[in-house]
Amino acid sequence: MKSMKLCSLLLAACLLFTAAACSGAAPDGGPTDAGEPSAEPVPSVAAEITPDDAPPAGDEYPIVISHAFGETVVEKKPERIATISWANQDTPLALGVVPVGFSMANFGPVDSYGNHPWTAARLEELGVTDPNVFQDTDGIDFEALSDARPDVILAAYSGITREEYDLLSQIAPVVAFPRYAYQTYWKEQIVLNATGMGMREAGERYVADMEALIADTTARYPQLAGKTGAFFWIDATDLSTFYLYFTVDPRAEYLTDLGVAFPDELRALQTDETAFSATLSAENIDLLNGLDIIVAYGDNTLLETLQADPLFGTVPAIQAGAVVFIDSNSELAAASTPGALSIPAVIDEYVARLAAAADKAA
Repeated sequence: MKSMKLCSLLLAACLLFTAAACSGAAPDGGPTDAGEPSAEPVPSVAAEITPDDAPPAGDEYPIVISHAFGETVVEKKPERIATISWANQDTPLALGVVPVGFSMANFGPVDSYGNHPWTAARLEELGVTDPNVFQDTDGIDFEALSDARPDVILAAYSGITREEYDLLSQIAPVVAFPRYAYQTYWKEQIVLNATGMGMREAGERYVADMEALIADTTARYPQLAGKTGAFFWIDATDLSTFYLYFTVDPRAEYLTDLGVAFPDELRALQTDETAFSATLSAENIDLLNGLDIIVAYGDNTLLETLQADPLFGTVPAIQAGAVVFIDSNSELAAASTPGALSIPAVIDEYVARLAAAADKAA
């Protein structure tokens, strides 16, 4: 019976991806393509999420978790945890549970398994030398997931579609994102994933610990107080447009956690709640004049290019060098989209660099 179920699942997956290829569907957005953020919102099926829809406070069963595709019911304590997509595996690892399988990272420095340094370090602490990592950067590996025999699949931060959710649900209950694709804040990611494990209270305690760490770290840099900033993607080879990340994106939201306020004039640009970014014309560069700090993927070469540009060069923050440009191959590039383990691993470097930019702000 199990082999028949797997065959049916794989057939459905093949039909799904054939249809997607024929329809010319856009690739998922978020950190999986952080170098080329999507200019269009990622399609998703959204449910109305209210505070009353929050996961249960305790770990009594059955646990019912509301999300963008409806509700997931976890009937009993899961023993075998699998995760997919970005950083979801770091929640169980942080809580001392080794997933039976999880997705490799696809942005930033990774080891031979495709794990970020903080994930690899935690696996070593837990005595794991040969983790089961899914090679799924080109699409979900449904067969590998099924072979892992999970009791629950954690995907609180992801861009899975309704069709993928339905297929995954044939393997095990799935914890999906609460609103729209790639719009799950790090706190939500931890609590939702922990809830799916039957460990919500442990997840909430971990979030509280991270909030205390952030508060202690930012308190050492008073120059960040009152500063504004935003996270961008800027292509040095084409400065006619650039991408702005809204605070529904974890990268931009994390900046506000670190004490850098997102200005209202940029927040007003988000007219589509499903979109985590916007494409702006360089002709509207004056929108950036009120920013104290600019954060983007890039290096000092990008700063020199922008300072020499007739439009970008007029922005006070760029003129002053009040920027944090993050090399795409650095640990900070991966940690700027925060997860349970990346926050404590890289927060000192990130906040120190933000403070250095604040010191240069006009």
